[in-house]
Amino acid sequence: MITFQSDAAGDVMMFDEVAHRMMDLMGKEHTQRGVVTVEQMPECIARLKAAIAEDRAKAVAQTHNEEGEEGFLAARVSLAQRAIPLVELLERSLAREKPVLWGVAGF
Repeated sequence: MITFQSDAAGDVMMFDEVAHRMMDLMGKEHTQRGVVTVEQMPECIARLKAAIAEDRAKAVAQTHNEEGEEGFLAARVSLAQRAIPLVELLERSLAREKPVLWGVAGF
């Protein structure tokens, strides 16, 4: 488990694989501990939001192309569901000019 923390909002905990995906999307390296500085936040937020929009567009297209027997796809955890809590943490941290730190849960 990796925890993203800021003095501006509550913690966001993710399994390592999901957190690493978020780091990739933000352009950050997979490190045991790291930081998103206030200066880096606008770009990280924009990159995550772009990935969310792309994922949603793919899901809509896939739903129209691959409907299941009952007319819908099996439920999946979307990128948006995983990324939005982190986006909100980054946005609140940016508004309060606080960095976001991450590390192994309980750091």
